[in-house]
Amino acid sequence: MGNVAKPKQVVDIPQAELDRYEKLDQEWREYNIAAPARRALVDAKLYKVSDLRKISLAELEGLHGMGKSAVARLKVLMNAKKIKFRP
Repeated sequence: MGNVAKPKQVVDIPQAELDRYEKLDQEWREYNIAAPARRALVDAKLYKVSDLRKISLAELEGLHGMGKSAVARLKVLMNAKKIKFRP
């Protein structure tokens, strides 16, 4: 009885909201960043790799929806473009 799996919670995001993100997260889509991380970036007004210099690594990691895989991918992209996080 103790190991009963809970059903996954489905999050319904209104179509208008999805459309808003789609207009703003194009660069992140091109780099195959996961949807929750893309939404977190857009919500933080970070629309392209060069925008990441505006925040610190700790701030990026603290964004709701930003997973380890997305952070790792973003760090690789930043290194390739010689962009550094804000201290």
